Amino acid sequence: MTRDGSTIKLAIGLVCATLAGAVQAAESDTKEPVIPTCDKKIGTLAVTEPENKWWYDLQLESPEALIKVFVSQSNCFTLLDRGKGLAAAQQERALAGSGEMRGGSNIGKGQMKAADYVLVPDIVNKNSNSGGRGIGGLLGGMIGGVAGAVVGGISLKSKTADVVLTLTDVRSTEQVSLQQGHAKKTDLGWGGGGGAFFGGFAAAGASGYANTEIGQVVTMAYLQAFTKLVNDVKQIQPNAKADNVSQSVTMSKPGKLYAKPDTKSAVVRDLDPGMTLYPTGEKQGIWWKVSDELGNEGWTPSTLFQLAK
Repeated sequence: MTRDGSTIKLAIGLVCATLAGAVQAAESDTKEPVIPTCDKKIGTLAVTEPENKWWYDLQLESPEALIKVFVSQSNCFTLLDRGKGLAAAQQERALAGSGEMRGGSNIGKGQMKAADYVLVPDIVNKNSNSGGRGIGGLLGGMIGGVAGAVVGGISLKSKTADVVLTLTDVRSTEQVSLQQGHAKKTDLGWGGGGGAFFGGFAAAGASGYANTEIGQVVTMAYLQAFTKLVNDVKQIQPNAKADNVSQSVTMSKPGKLYAKPDTKSAVVRDLDPGMTLYPTGEKQGIWWKVSDELGNEGWTPSTLFQLAK
């Protein structure tokens, strides 16, 4: 073969290799998304709707249904129903309380699990400089590491969505994690027509997020935010029960605060009914170590107080 022929052959080989690399890169870019998972439960979780009902204008369902799918499949939290399921459960409890249930039904007080965390799905405020119809939501402050960012919200014209997930500790009301997610129409290249990824949303009451283009874009934005949130809580490893102090107690009977868990020890002060005390977590039998609002610390029998309400 001539030198020119070898050059042409080499050029063809380089072009083929370049095309193969481009195809491989495209395939990796269009890989179907995956919901992140955890090896163990972080705690119990309730998903709550934001006050701003932004999804009505988009003819979508509440994002609560969408986020519940993510949470259920992630195995990161034990999901508690504080919506329709709770309403139905309360009806059953009302029947039990009125004596309508059969004996041994075992429905009563003290059985419901408490939520360790509340997760709120919202959208970021619309940028006044961006074109197209937008739906406003939460003002974007220090979100995703961008100080003072006020970004796109949801735009029907450009098919973009900027959302935010806020995870709050129920006991302390501390924001455990706040994460932003962004998605655009071009992110749907892996399966804009639906795809297996959207299969479970319709059954969960979130069909609008599976069957509409803007719904799919919003879904991808929430998935990005949820992935960030899961990675964040894995790193900080919060423990809602252990991280919070014990619930305060109220004296129901008159008593005394002792220096030691013994009535023969020195008396720190008298305790009057209605006084609020704060358990330290130390216990010896019926004796609890507590402190008062003035900082006095000592021991008193738990038979003299009740949990504050």
